[in-house]
Amino acid sequence: MRNPIRLYMSMSLDGYIAGPDDRPGQELGRAGGRLFNWLDDRESDGPSGQVYREALATGALISGRRTFELAGRWQGDHHDGVPILVLTHHADDGDVPPGHARFVTDVEECVRQARAAAGDRAVMVHGAGAAQALLRAGHIDEMEIHLVPVLLGDGRRLFEHLGGEHIELDLVRRLEDRDVTHLRYRVRRAEEVV
Repeated sequence: MRNPIRLYMSMSLDGYIAGPDDRPGQELGRAGGRLFNWLDDRESDGPSGQVYREALATGALISGRRTFELAGRWQGDHHDGVPILVLTHHADDGDVPPGHARFVTDVEECVRQARAAAGDRAVMVHGAGAAQALLRAGHIDEMEIHLVPVLLGDGRRLFEHLGGEHIELDLVRRLEDRDVTHLRYRVRRAEEVV
């Protein structure tokens, strides 16, 4: 696959990507920071370091608007100056995002711009809203889920609003590390599902 569109998300075993009450000042919700303890090993030669380096080798980022805002708009640079395409329902003319970020209101246009910007590198996806919109439109090729052995019990779920669509996945990689299992899935296309 030339430049896959790949979701990267840390998730609790019960499907949450943030704890309850995620908001500015408490961006990961109550107890949601627990989902990112694995990043303590991001500079290691182990699996978490490998996954982190792969994420930073992506050539463009698609983010949901809520994630973008909660992240302080990444001050316009998520990593290495790659384009940040913020998938949003509405963009005000006077609201100009900083740095390498721009708003896109159409899923198909967002995907087109991201693939073009990434060249031969993968496109990173962040945020539940963007992930769900891209999955519904058939544009997520792979999902890198950092599965953390905790039950948050409440918060923001990654796959809450997919609708009734059945989506089949193939596990293509599993890496175990301290406090996390990195799972990479390939999303099967409708024509592959029997």
